[in-house]
Amino acid sequence: MTGPLKGRALATDGTQSSGVVGNHHARVGEIWYFALPVPDNVSSRPIEITDVAVERVPRGVKVLGYSAYHMDDTEGLPLLSKEGDPTAPDFDSLKDYAKAPLKVAARTSSDVYYQVKVKITAPPEKNLRYCRFAYRQGGLHYVQTLDCEADFRVGGKGKRDG
Repeated sequence: MTGPLKGRALATDGTQSSGVVGNHHARVGEIWYFALPVPDNVSSRPIEITDVAVERVPRGVKVLGYSAYHMDDTEGLPLLSKEGDPTAPDFDSLKDYAKAPLKVAARTSSDVYYQVKVKITAPPEKNLRYCRFAYRQGGLHYVQTLDCEADFRVGGKGKRDG
């Protein structure tokens, strides 16, 4: 049995693939939500996303889980949110679309986005980077990694990774 094929169905040039989000005043113990790139199916066939993950998680950051939310429920796309911030969505009260494969029609950008929930456990040594999407298309399994990056610094100090 072979592994998944290298995917090309997702757009690689979205807003989230061209910059870095972050917070330079994070504190150890805080919990943050970082939005992965919005799935934009540029292919001529539908896909079903079955899994997502951040590929590079540095020491000092612990992944607590992944979830998916509809943009209407979160009043847009919050790229980075701190738990407990009064302006952040109450993710715990919203429907989590990651509990089942997410279908994205051909040539369509999804209204549902994925995010990773992380806890700062120590000053991060590097940035979180690279978002991996696993999906099915036409009965085959694919994996595609998109560029994404989150930079957390504790108290405005720490090493920077570009």
